[in-house]
Amino acid sequence: MSRIATIAALIGEIDAGSPAGFALALHIRFTAPRYLFQAYPRRWLDHYSAHGFVINDPTVAWGMSNTGHIRWSELTPIDRLGVLEQATDFGLLNGITFATVSSGSRSIASCARADRDYEIEEIASLEAAFLELHRLTGEIDLEAEEEQKALEELSIRLTR
Repeated sequence: MSRIATIAALIGEIDAGSPAGFALALHIRFTAPRYLFQAYPRRWLDHYSAHGFVINDPTVAWGMSNTGHIRWSELTPIDRLGVLEQATDFGLLNGITFATVSSGSRSIASCARADRDYEIEEIASLEAAFLELHRLTGEIDLEAEEEQKALEELSIRLTR
């Protein structure tokens, strides 16, 4: 299987395990990720952008200074603007955030459900897929136009 096909399959695993949506910010340099995949409901993405939540999002704040995973319910103490509370109005009731860093490159992912909290096995599976995505996308040569184009098209398809 090609690297792009493997990446697409891993994103498919994260999508399947995130029935209310997900966001993957891979290889964040300064404040922008090299690759961004978002599959949250369009209404939430629009609301999030319109209110500039990225600078106050507790999942982003946690992910920029930690590694591992955390349930959104544990982030309430640092959610000064109620970003996660507002997310519940858009069906994002239960979530988990992952963060990793290797070779000076940081990636963050958040996954959401509307029906129930994540089980330990689901967290482990999503985290494994996320870590492999971080590794594989870190190996892509920025000069490899074909792979860059394929990832861009995948990102566009995923945005709901």
